[in-house]
Amino acid sequence: MNTSKPAAGKAPAGGGRETARRARTRERLLDAAYRQFCEHGINGTSIEAITDDAGFTRGAFYSNFASKEELFLALTERENRARLETLRDRFDEVVAPLGRVAGKPDPELIEGAIADILAVQPDNRQWCLLNSEFKLLAMREPQVAPRFLESVRTFQQELAAMVDTALASVGLRFSVDSGHLTRLLLDHFESAMQEAILAGAEDAERAVRDNVMRTLPSLVHSLTEVRPPGS
Repeated sequence: MNTSKPAAGKAPAGGGRETARRARTRERLLDAAYRQFCEHGINGTSIEAITDDAGFTRGAFYSNFASKEELFLALTERENRARLETLRDRFDEVVAPLGRVAGKPDPELIEGAIADILAVQPDNRQWCLLNSEFKLLAMREPQVAPRFLESVRTFQQELAAMVDTALASVGLRFSVDSGHLTRLLLDHFESAMQEAILAGAEDAERAVRDNVMRTLPSLVHSLTEVRPPGS
């Protein structure tokens, strides 16, 4: 009988397949949770509803998540990451026209860049509903709040850094702290989506774009300046 053990640092045979299968199971559970949370809310969704939707057992759930709250935090982090990646894929392309003019870009150019950025955002209505529930849960559960707040701050910081890098590439910068401005813009966008949902807008995404585009381009234009040489 062969009792030899795998060499130190070497994964057992089939380990890669097991890791990939576990990752797929985790993603299916997150997808199912997204659907169930959107339809029934967090409190109205049981672990059984999530596992039934995903086609797994409770054992599969608990081998990936310690609780429903841990799953919601993982879902928050995944969705924030997906939105950052979507923006990162397009940001340089969207911002590039701002660098083709001498000096500070005209408001029309900034308006066009913002419109393009808004156009690539995925399912904002559903995410707004879900994120609102997540915030309420975090505010009610002290043990959840720190991790949720950390996730929100990380998203804001990474987005601010992305904006700074893109603007710097075309010789521009904000005249105020980019982190504070990014938070202000995100709050404005979220507020516009909440208003559209509450008003029963037939096309919430379009209502948000119309709302945001009334004020955001002029605000961004007023806070954008040419980066001094060598800065």
